[in-house]
Amino acid sequence: MRRTITAAATLAAASATAEPTHIDLRALSRGAKFIGTSMGGVRFTLEDVQTGEVLTTGVATGSTGDTEALMDAPRNSPVAGEGASVWTATLDIDEPRLVRAVAYGPLAQPQSARRVTAEQWIVPGRDLTGGDGWVIEIPGLVVDTLAPAAHTVLDAEADAVEVTANVMMMCGCPIEPDGVWDAADFQVVARVSHNGELQRTVPLEPTDKPSHFAAEIAVDVPGDYGLTVVAHQPSNGNTGLDRTTFVLPRE
Repeated sequence: MRRTITAAATLAAASATAEPTHIDLRALSRGAKFIGTSMGGVRFTLEDVQTGEVLTTGVATGSTGDTEALMDAPRNSPVAGEGASVWTATLDIDEPRLVRAVAYGPLAQPQSARRVTAEQWIVPGRDLTGGDGWVIEIPGLVVDTLAPAAHTVLDAEADAVEVTANVMMMCGCPIEPDGVWDAADFQVVARVSHNGELQRTVPLEPTDKPSHFAAEIAVDVPGDYGLTVVAHQPSNGNTGLDRTTFVLPRE
């Protein structure tokens, strides 16, 4: 009985020393703004690096933040501002833990979502909420092929197909001629395959609609076509892609 009481007392004492520790987690689109509710948010999972234990999970939501503050602020200065996308985690810990944050998103665009991890020591009672908190940068571009829709069957007499793609920053920020994110700074191409073999690569050009890139691609041989739209931002390596298919039947 004495050993049972002693064990219970030890457990109670350990629980009593645990301190709530708060962590603000944000996901930043590389070269752009925070990823927030408009893109479905970003899921964060916190894990103990040394034990593998999942400590907590949640979704960062809110606005993308202030464009001017984000794009013009000096390096490492706080830029989030009120309402910027965030998830605040609370850990009850009684000793320092080496924590891995796993960020996955944007959740509303699964074809373009990325998983990025970072690690940091978290100390009981020492909140990680100063400045912008714990910010994880997510690279990439959101690419959504609008046309042709998947497995479109063209008219047998068709000699071309119109390709249209929506290309955005991971935060949903638009890419357009002379915009904050200038379309001239991006390379968008369609890789066309025929019956499983790469046939050619065709550039897509910006249209008068923000984030839309398009091209008309000639098709003259019946068969199954694959289409991979690839977007690339040379200045920082951001890259994204989406795939679709179409069929040109025999007459």
